[in-house]
Amino acid sequence: MSFSIPYGRQSINAEDVQAVVEVLTSDYLTQGPKIKEFEEAFAIYVGATYAVAVSNGTAALHLANLCLNLKKGQKVLTTPITFAATANTVLYCGAEIDFVDIDPNTYLIDLNKLENKLAAAKPNTYVGVIPVDFTGLPVNTEKLSTIADKYNLWIIEDACHAPGGYFINSDEKKISCGSNKYTDLTCFSLHPVKHIAAGEGGIITTNNKEHYKKLLRLRTHGITKDGIQPSEGGWRYEIEELGFNYRLPDINAALGLSQLQRANVNLQKRHQIAQKYDASFKNISGIKIQHQPKNFNNAYHLYVIKVENRKKLYNYLRTKGIYAQVHYIPVPQLGYYQKLGFTINDYPIAKNYYAHCLSIPMYPSLSIKEQEFVIKYIIEFVTENV
Repeated sequence: MSFSIPYGRQSINAEDVQAVVEVLTSDYLTQGPKIKEFEEAFAIYVGATYAVAVSNGTAALHLANLCLNLKKGQKVLTTPITFAATANTVLYCGAEIDFVDIDPNTYLIDLNKLENKLAAAKPNTYVGVIPVDFTGLPVNTEKLSTIADKYNLWIIEDACHAPGGYFINSDEKKISCGSNKYTDLTCFSLHPVKHIAAGEGGIITTNNKEHYKKLLRLRTHGITKDGIQPSEGGWRYEIEELGFNYRLPDINAALGLSQLQRANVNLQKRHQIAQKYDASFKNISGIKIQHQPKNFNNAYHLYVIKVENRKKLYNYLRTKGIYAQVHYIPVPQLGYYQKLGFTINDYPIAKNYYAHCLSIPMYPSLSIKEQEFVIKYIIEFVTENV
């Protein structure tokens, strides 16, 4: 039996191809009607009022920070276990980033440690927090919002892993990632290995009309036609704030819209894969799986295990054609952030997590035979290397 199994893989079908072809043969390749159509459909999917599509997930995070007027001298908190873009985009605004260690079982930002850090800091040290729904497991934004309100923080939810994720709040209501029930803005990624593969792309959701209008301006150079009279000329526009060219082409929006049609089916497949992994690993000494709190629905962009001999297992799996990955190198451990004065030793739980974590294959088209192949060799390695 011979396989080549990556940790993640996009799934493109005939409907996706046709959706892109229709745009390619239309009058608009960018700034056309598919953008609005995709935005409205995505907003409905996550339960938000507004959605703004942009060129990638990093652009989404950057514009979200700008939308909340983040500027030089201000400080924002996030988790050390995330892709660097979460922190980088704060620095893009001239602001400063800081980190709060993770929970040892969920791998999400530890909200108790967050509150302790805020309580120990001088008032108004921080202006915002960016929680990350790592692997697709939602942060408890209900609890987070209570902390944020107490310390006057805004919240940008980084849900790049989590379209379709949700939790049940204290009122027994379903709170979907991106619905912004307790947050100001939420950012998603449309990267190929994510749930909705638009080729590249990102999307921001909000329930605030003023935020929505500002995001629309910021993604297109800051251009606005508000207040301009027809008599001034149809070509007239104004720029009143500095924006960027962060537009998403209609080609990508069409692909994203097509992918969105089967998002729930693919989410169900991810859950089935996760359940099989859970059942296979739960009684294996030497393998730790991510804790899934009651009433929290993981969207499973990733499936992460922790093992003692991570590098050796990583290399062993490659000899079998299984291409696992590591998510992530803690941001404070990256060279650029070390130059800013950060050290991973200040985040011992994140340090321990990184020493042992491995993301194993998780994508809807992973077959039962392929998954059993992955499980077999992971268990074989762990049991022989205890």
